[in-house]
Parts: sequence; structure tokens; C-alpha cells
Amino acid sequence: MKVLIADDDRVAATVLAQTLRQWEFDVTVTSDGVEAFEQLRSAAATPTLAILDWMMPRLEGAEVCRRIRRELPLAHMYLMLLTSLEGRDRIVAGLEAGADDYLVKPFDPGELRARVNVGVRVLTLQERLAERVNELEEALANVKQLRGLLPICSYCKRIRADDQYWIQVESYIAERSDAQFSHGICPPCASELERDIERRRTKPSGG
Repeated sequence: MKVLIADDDRVAATVLAQTLRQWEFDVTVTSDGVEAFEQLRSAAATPTLAILDWMMPRLEGAEVCRRIRRELPLAHMYLMLLTSLEGRDRIVAGLEAGADDYLVKPFDPGELRARVNVGVRVLTLQERLAERVNELEEALANVKQLRGLLPICSYCKRIRADDQYWIQVESYIAERSDAQFSHGICPPCASELERDIERRRTKPSGG
């Protein structure tokens, strides 16, 4: 999974990147908020976990979150804010800006891994849900339904199609749905057929 690290502190960014690479993540590092936003926008179609420092040149981490949620509301991104200022007001402000989680510097590797794993699970579930939605949309697009009044002959049971030609009912349905027909004889018709055969067999021959 792709991880974007945005931090103008090169030492902190390097340590964080090395740690995540050891856990086999595909890591990209940037040093300011504008570049981080552009990286995320270009990766909108890919599930991405981003760890954004709060205090960065040109654009703060919280503002990056806010813009991502406003401009890319359907993007599969898990956004974590990295801050050295621990406090309820700061945490609430970050979450309200669109962050999914936060991490306080200096971070504990165990806590980092636990929070990153939460992000991975969330992104994985989002991706599976999106795939399922696409499957359902494709299925609905392929569904054909018959509606309205169908002119049908009282004698031969043919249906008048849109082109005004009369066609067999099975042909009409097959063209407008995914139904397939297997022919057989229902019990009432079978009984009537047997009686008809019996009548023909016992009918005196003319002469």
C-alpha cells in the first residue's frame, strides 16, 4: 500500500520513512503541504495512507486534509496528522478538518504500527466496498425489465412487438430479458394431448 509522508523536518521524515519501508510499505516523502496536496490529488484513484505534519511551509497539514475532503470526497485516503503539540483542542481541530487519526511526536513505533494498521484495514474495507458497488452497478445495468401493456393474440398467443410485427411470446421475452426457454408440456396440456390421441385412435375410420 502507498504511504505519503509530508514533513519539513528531514530527520523525522527519514526515520518515519525507514520505519514504514521496513514494514513493506511503498513510501513517498515530501517536505511541504502544497506538494503533499498535489501528490495526493494525483493519487486519488489509489488507496493511500498519508501522514502529514501539522506545521509545514506553504500549507499546514490540517489544511491539506480540509482540501482533500472538499475536492476529493470519494478518494480512498486515510489521513493522519503528525504534531508535536498534544492537546484536546488541537486534536479536535485536526479531526474536524478531515483527518482520520493523529500521532504525537516523537512517535512510539508500536503506536505508529497500530495506528497505521487501522488505516490499512479501513482502506481495504473501502476498496472492497467500492468493488462490490461497481459489481452491483454493472449487474443493474444488465438487468432488462418488461413493463407496460403487451398486445397479445387471444388465439395464437403471439405478441405485437414495437415494430408492429407479431412474434412468438418466447422470442419477445428472450429479446428483452436474460430469460432462456426450455420447452416442455405442462400436466393439463399433456392430459389434453393424451385424450386427443385416444380420440383419434378410437375414432372409426371412414369408408
